Order: sequence, then C-alpha cells, then structure tokens
Amino acid sequence: MLLPIDPWFTTSVAADVWAASRADAEGLAARQAQRLRALLAAAAKGSGFYRDRLGSQPASSVRLQDLPVSRKADLMRHFDDWVTDPALKLDEIKRFMRDSSQVGEPYLGRFTVWESSGSTGEPGIFVQDRHAMGIYDALESVRRPAPTLWHRLLDPWLMSERIVFVGAIGGHFASVVSMERLRRLSPMLAPRLQCVSFLRPLDELLAELQALRPTVLASYPSAALLLAQAQGEGRLKLALREVWTGGETLTPAMRRGIECGFGCGVRNSYGASEFLPMAGECSQGQLHLNSDWLILEPVDEHGRPVPPGQASATTLLTNLANHVQPLIRYDLGDQVQLATTPCACGSHLPVIDVQGRRDDTLRLAGRGRRRVQVLPLAISTVLEEEAGLFDFQLRQQGPRELTLCTARGGAEVTQQLRVARKALEAFLAAQGVPEVHIHCHSSQPGKRGRSGKVLRVLATPSH
Repeated sequence: MLLPIDPWFTTSVAADVWAASRADAEGLAARQAQRLRALLAAAAKGSGFYRDRLGSQPASSVRLQDLPVSRKADLMRHFDDWVTDPALKLDEIKRFMRDSSQVGEPYLGRFTVWESSGSTGEPGIFVQDRHAMGIYDALESVRRPAPTLWHRLLDPWLMSERIVFVGAIGGHFASVVSMERLRRLSPMLAPRLQCVSFLRPLDELLAELQALRPTVLASYPSAALLLAQAQGEGRLKLALREVWTGGETLTPAMRRGIECGFGCGVRNSYGASEFLPMAGECSQGQLHLNSDWLILEPVDEHGRPVPPGQASATTLLTNLANHVQPLIRYDLGDQVQLATTPCACGSHLPVIDVQGRRDDTLRLAGRGRRRVQVLPLAISTVLEEEAGLFDFQLRQQGPRELTLCTARGGAEVTQQLRVARKALEAFLAAQGVPEVHIHCHSSQPGKRGRSGKVLRVLATPSH
C-alpha cells in the first residue's frame, strides 16, 4: 500500500515552488506549458471522458483554448469514466464519505477525498492522489507569508502555533479534511490543530475558543468578523498572531474590523474544492495566482477571454497538479479580474481580484431584547446537510420572519422545503431565536449579486 504522502516528492516540489516564486514571467510560462502537456497526456491515456474530447492528436499539439468547457454536473455524471484510476468508483466513494469518522482518512490508503459545499448547485466529489496533495502542501507552506521574518526562519512549519479552524466540520469538506489529514500524519502536530463547528450557539463557540487559546484563527471572513466583534466587546480574550481567511469575499471594511478586533494581521487566500490553494496574499495585501500549477481563464458570458483590468463573467480552471481527476477548462463560476500592473512585492505571479459571494449575516430577535447574529455559511450548511437543499435563497423579512425560496418546482421540492423549514427552525431555536416564521416558495428564482451568483442569504436593510 502506498503512503498518502510522499515526503521526497513534496520536498522537491517545495524547492521548485520557492524557485518559481522568484522566477520571471518566462520561467513561469515554461513551467505552466510543460505541466499542461503532462496533464493532457495523462488525461488522454487514463480518462475515457477526456480521451473522447482530446481525440488522437498528441498532447504537444493541443491548444488549450480549442478544447470544450467542462462543467461539474457533466463530469459528475461520468465520474467513473472521468477519473484516470480504475480503482475509483463513485458509489464506493460516496459510501466511504457517509461515515464522518473517516474524515481525513486516506481512501484506499492513498487518496484524499472531499466534497464541495454545493454553493452553485449539487455538490461535487474531488479526489487527489499523494502527488497532488504534495503540490498543495508545498504551495501552502512556501507561499504563506509569516507574521515576521524571524518567525519564518525559526518555525517554517508552524510547529509553535495553535491553529483552530472555525467552520463546517460535519462532512468531508476540503478545509476540515485538510486539517484532519495533517492531524493523522503528524501526531506531534495533532494537539495544535483543532476544528470547531460554527453551528454551535455563539456563547458555546466563544467558550470553546477561549479554552483552546489559538495563536492562529482560520475561518471565513464573516465568521472571523463576528468573533473579532466578540473580542472587542470583551466576550473573547485571544492573543492571536494572525487570522487566516478564505471562502468568501473579504472586503476592506471586514479586514479592518477583524484586524481592529483581534489586534493582529489578516492573511487572505483564494481556493476552491477543485484546487485548494489557488492564490495567496503577499506582503502588499495582493492575491497572487499560483500560475505555475494552474491556469485560470477569465471569460465573458460567451466564453471569450477578457483582458486584464476587466471583470469576467466566469472563470475556467485547468488544474495542472491533479492527474487522477483531470480538470481541464472547468467552469468555476467565479468572477475574477487580473491586474494590469505588476505588484510592488516584486513577484511575477499574476495578481488577481476575486469577486465572490457576499451573503449577509442575519440579525434576528432572540429571547428578551437580545439580538442574535447568524452566519450565512452556517445557514447554508444546515439546509444542505439536513434537507439536501442547495438551490435556495433565504430573505429576512422581519425580526423573526424569513422567506425561503428555490427556483425549482414539483412535489419533491415541496417536501424538501418542509424538511428545510423544520431543520432551520430547530437550528435557530438552538441559537436562541424561538418562534421564527419561515415562508417557503418553490419555482421562484433568487436575486443575483454582482458576481452573477444567486445570493443565498439576504438581510433587509433595516436588519
């Protein structure tokens, strides 16, 4: 049985990542071109799905922009034909993932698997072999700036930190799988890596964080801001060195609120289930794309490339690291914009601005006169996990009045909405918001935000 990690490979990739971080544009382009040829060759050899698309032409003669766009729903329908390892079968992977005790455990002893949250529809299942995970590990460790230079030199692997991730921890999601994988690989590091559910009532969440005393907090911007506000109010007393954010848009105002509340710096990142560390933040606060290991094509609504300085309608991802489950011109659905000028930090890695979803934090009337804040990602997690509802919009109409709608219709959807209402009522009651009135509507499309995605959670301006 192969180990789920290849230390020699990871070390060699880390050395190349370090060198590429200092390479010029030509050096980065050469790495990208070489890795694209290797990916196309692997896809043509092992994936029936991509063999049909690539045809008989050699990988060296294929132009990426001539290949068709791939989408999650189509790939998932052809999962067993899409992957390049015949040992991977969708039904068996799903059975493995139904067991929450297996989170972070290597599948078949050699694969890391996780699921997307389903924020743009049905969730996807993504499989990485030990080489892909080694590349992700190298990108995360080498290109994550340390709070200070001495800290980078004395503790490059963060062995002195206590890192706590606050998020959805009840499923095989990428963030929690990554944390649990590190805990299983390193017994020495395990006590210093903890995951805490943001579904817990806020008072319980604050108490657990206080007991864990993290030096680094990792979470979504909306959750980090809520915790920073609690710190500012004296309900939390953490001595943080840094806050890591990702998964949502981090606005300048949110960054200021987090930095002011915790009195430390914020490091933002851009990633997805399809490629975990797509971009990381430099010392200038700019997101740099890891273009030596991935290709992002910002395109308009007709699939045509858009130039730097212009926001895209969507973005196509080609993952150069993962050969076991090829992603070639995969429609991410994200709206991005490439910078027109180089970054002052000196890196030639492209600077990218990501316009993600900006769902609202609800402020509901709790018992007495207390206001209860409820995170949008917590609501999404409850509706997805408890009711299997992915295509929805929840709008606040009053202090304890909500409207839940979905664009789909039919008897099955009506039943889903009934289950969703009960699950949401129970969750909000546990948060301290009793007797919430939730009105459900099917066949009603939701409002879209600037990114083009349907906003899932909306608070009224007065709330």
